[in-house]
Amino acid sequence: MAKRWRIHPHDPDRIETLRRAAGIPAVVAQLLICRGITDPQVAKQFLDPKLVDLHDPEQLPGCVQAAEVIHEAVAAGERIVIYGDYDVDGLTGTAILWLCLKLLGGEVSYYVPHRIDEGYGLNCEAIRSQASQQKAGLIVSVDCGIASVEEAAAARELGLKLVISDHHEPGPRLPEADAIVHPRLPGSTYPFGGLSGSGVALKLAWAVCQRASGAKKVGPRMKAFLMQAVGLAALGTVADMVPLVDENRVLVRYGLESLAARPTPGMAALMQATKLHEKLRVRRPDKRANLDSEDLAFVLAPRLNAAGRLGQPRLAVELLLSDRQERVQELAEYLDGLNSTRQSLERSIYLAANKQVKQQYSPADNAALVLADRGWHPGVIGIVAGRLAEKYHRPVVLIGWDQMGVKPGIGSARSVPGFNLHRALQACDEHLLTHGGHAAAAGLKIQEDKVERFREAFCEVAATEISEQQRVAELRVDAEFPLSAFDAQTVYLIERLAPFGQGNARPLLCTTGVSLAERPRTIGSGGRHLSLRLSQHEVTHRAVAFGGGEWAEELAEVNCLLDIAFRPVINTFRGRRNVELHLVDWRKEA
Repeated sequence: MAKRWRIHPHDPDRIETLRRAAGIPAVVAQLLICRGITDPQVAKQFLDPKLVDLHDPEQLPGCVQAAEVIHEAVAAGERIVIYGDYDVDGLTGTAILWLCLKLLGGEVSYYVPHRIDEGYGLNCEAIRSQASQQKAGLIVSVDCGIASVEEAAAARELGLKLVISDHHEPGPRLPEADAIVHPRLPGSTYPFGGLSGSGVALKLAWAVCQRASGAKKVGPRMKAFLMQAVGLAALGTVADMVPLVDENRVLVRYGLESLAARPTPGMAALMQATKLHEKLRVRRPDKRANLDSEDLAFVLAPRLNAAGRLGQPRLAVELLLSDRQERVQELAEYLDGLNSTRQSLERSIYLAANKQVKQQYSPADNAALVLADRGWHPGVIGIVAGRLAEKYHRPVVLIGWDQMGVKPGIGSARSVPGFNLHRALQACDEHLLTHGGHAAAAGLKIQEDKVERFREAFCEVAATEISEQQRVAELRVDAEFPLSAFDAQTVYLIERLAPFGQGNARPLLCTTGVSLAERPRTIGSGGRHLSLRLSQHEVTHRAVAFGGGEWAEELAEVNCLLDIAFRPVINTFRGRRNVELHLVDWRKEA
């Protein structure tokens, strides 16, 4: 669907003022202003974050109390179970706390629920099994538990101690636990509420190390562990799509260096399996490791995520924890293959869902899309729903029916800016068995005979809450520059704004009067991506449109100049570094 381009206003005076005060190039000053940064000191801190910018763990609500409970359990030789979530955020947080307690000599194991069979978060049956079979004395949750009121009560009845570490929205009633570590607890004054589950786990591990050391400054072994843990926390932070600002920005900035310099054996094996180790051989001009947040988001995280989505999350945790070289190599290759399976399932569901849209549910006539089919894998439909929501700029619900028609359908929903999914599903509650989530993403269960009434109700809510203007996708463009502006040195300077991700997107720029230098061609498995060369005033750059393979035929028939929206990057290939454009959108020149 066509997108509306909104180009950020160009203010020469403000740009020049910030450029001089902060000692930065004008293009970087303009991009900082686009991010709301006009103070020179804030600009310098943003461009050069320091580890000392991390907030002390004792400021995090419940962290000191939780560290005391855990330290006492370690000292008493109690069995401690780390109960983590099955997404990358939960898996890496689980690994951080397991490694921490092992370093301190604790009796520790981990438990990760099955996505389909058990669902998200703590469950009473698993708690009982950990008490009876594992003889657990303490359960520490990671990336879950803040809404587990009944489960916390079950743990208390069994005589278990419970520490909850989470970052999801607290409910109206908090669970009764021995300690709750959460950056946004009611009454909290913590300076930053956007930590991921793995970020919270890192802060808790840091506090446990301080408690074991009896001082804020920990010993060399603990310091080495914490620096390695920053790398795992960075991976979980990027994967969970929390805002890459404040201390998340610090965690990812230094976590990238940690992953490159001191990865766990499992992470090293995964980087080898995905060929990232070849990229690390090339050093940046500023001597930092050539690893970026996109490598985490699009290469490493999907491999770990595939394990959770396809029902084998324990293998991902084992990869992160094992120090046996043969085993981690085996696991890394297996997860790489599992990710290929996930991609194949995702492509088939995406094609089938698009077919439904074209044949039955035109976005022009529907404020939201509710699509369903038999056999759509519940672990993958959320990814596809997100792609469709981005493509059609509509809230999307995808439902996978049970192959045998016995169990309820499982659905995943993804939203668009300005539409609260959680509130919308509450309005349709009478048609659903269960639902949960937040404003941007949610899950549900539904009986097959209820889907039509649910579709009508959900689309009615969307039609009421989303205006006609909001139904047009919008690209927020930072600035307009000619292609000649993007030489290697300029793009290196733009890279100083990294790490990029949620809340700090890679700069999006545009230019006009561009021609095709050669016929576009599809690349990648199934022709999903697009490769092309673009020229403007004797300057030519290679461009790649990820997920843009469907543009190939339309672009090949264009016989006029184009306007393009793109992100400039430095591409590293076989030891060479070149400027490349990541094409985001295009239109015929007016």
